[in-house]
Amino acid sequence: MNVNLYRPQFNKMDPTEKQALMENLAVRYDMAFLGLHTFERWGQSCTTGVFKKDGREFVFVPGDTVTLGWERFAVGLNEESREELEYLFQEWEADQEPEELIKESMAPVRQASIGPMLAGRELEELCWEPVQLDDPRLTAHPGWLKEFRDFAWSDSSSLTLHQSARMERTEDGFQTWIYHRTEYEALLDQLKKQGLSLPTADEWAYLCGGGCRTLFPWGDGLDYSMRLHWFEDMEEDGDRPYDMEEPNFFGLSIAYDPYMREVVQADGFTTCGGDGGCSICGGLGPFLGFLPCSPHCKPEVQEDNELNGDYDFYRPVIRVESA
Repeated sequence: MNVNLYRPQFNKMDPTEKQALMENLAVRYDMAFLGLHTFERWGQSCTTGVFKKDGREFVFVPGDTVTLGWERFAVGLNEESREELEYLFQEWEADQEPEELIKESMAPVRQASIGPMLAGRELEELCWEPVQLDDPRLTAHPGWLKEFRDFAWSDSSSLTLHQSARMERTEDGFQTWIYHRTEYEALLDQLKKQGLSLPTADEWAYLCGGGCRTLFPWGDGLDYSMRLHWFEDMEEDGDRPYDMEEPNFFGLSIAYDPYMREVVQADGFTTCGGDGGCSICGGLGPFLGFLPCSPHCKPEVQEDNELNGDYDFYRPVIRVESA
């Protein structure tokens, strides 16, 4: 085992040593090394390598032994979160402490040894293939083309024909996609052929929380100063980025939208980081709506084996083996 690939030793290395280590990884995994970058957020930081391969950006994430899962507040709810939950409990006429309710959704506390990896910085879409408008698989469906023509003359920005085809308006014109029904095992096989994998649920929790003991990486309560997907004031915030989508302490954009479930490697189709928006659609408000984005939330084992291109996304990883 190369101890320098693990966080306690890696964080102590000077930039010259890190540079040499990252250049070695770039050669080993046939990647372009874009340089060292320091990512700092929510009390954690990491100066690490950024890479590019096949149009994707990866970051090197050092391994570590961490505690995952949740059973009690480390700091306690902030006032705004407590008031939101107390209001909901009054509506439900529920006689329960917030800690008890939250614990029902959390995975048990456990120790996990996480190996070093190269992790995709962004979530990637599933099932949708970009195609040209004259693709025969599109032109074989006159009904789709009529829908697209009507859309082109409208003021809408996008049109989705459920699990069939999609069109979006761009600065240069229009982009079209067709939908491929995909099963979980097929995704795993496809990634394996590319030398890639999915993170396990424990690896995902580490990538998301870095071993934090609070409910969220920034604390036990929701930070209401953040611009949150589905709850932002568009007129007030304008083009301000969604705070949770910005790179975390590992340089990853992760667990920022409850509608986006992140597929992980398991014995069966399993997701982390979102519930497909079920809690938000159910009117549970920001705190419970974003609870599935907690690094400690229980992984969700899906009932069937077919991925849903509207809600399921994936993050490719490469587990770094000792040289």
